[in-house]
Amino acid sequence: MASSLKNFTDLKNLRADLKVREETRKKIEVERLRHEKHTQLEADLFRTSVGTIVPLPDPNKRQPNPSHPRPIARQHLADEQAALAQSLSDEFDVETLLDSDDALSYSRPNIGPDVVRKLRKGHWAIQDQLDLHGMRREEAREQLTEFLRKAAKRGLRCVRIIHGKGLGSLNKEPVLKNKVKSWLVQKDEVMAFCVAKAADGGNGALIVLLRGG
Repeated sequence: MASSLKNFTDLKNLRADLKVREETRKKIEVERLRHEKHTQLEADLFRTSVGTIVPLPDPNKRQPNPSHPRPIARQHLADEQAALAQSLSDEFDVETLLDSDDALSYSRPNIGPDVVRKLRKGHWAIQDQLDLHGMRREEAREQLTEFLRKAAKRGLRCVRIIHGKGLGSLNKEPVLKNKVKSWLVQKDEVMAFCVAKAADGGNGALIVLLRGG
């Protein structure tokens, strides 16, 4: 009897130890991802601030005649766009990198809480919007990727993403709504986002703050 009790105690202790190790591993992984995102963001901000660096021409060197740019291969761009859209993972867990509050607002670790408050109060005017309501997941992911790419190129700062409330989906579950949040987190140009005010779509839309030009 004593031997059985000892074995049970050892097994219980082993399980507890394994649980602690798994939790520690998860915390280390989350911190690693946070650090990678932060490092990438700082690098992007530095490149944006410095701009394109062009070496000064050598006055003693004869400059060749400028060549005409090569034609753009439309199929190649289409392939790149498709690959970029697929790079947004459907399995990405938004909770591992970003903090949330009761109003379902999100911001990157280096973004102050005042930014989210301003975003929620409409401090930035909505400059463009994308309506994903009624789209299938693959189409919505592709449209969102292309929309954000163009918005960043235009130097937009604040946009609205309409994903719908999921009332027409199977089991009334807002599948697209949750996917959009996950996709936005994976885009470097997205600084923060929050649920829209009632006048701007309420729970069926997100107001997104971009890095801007």
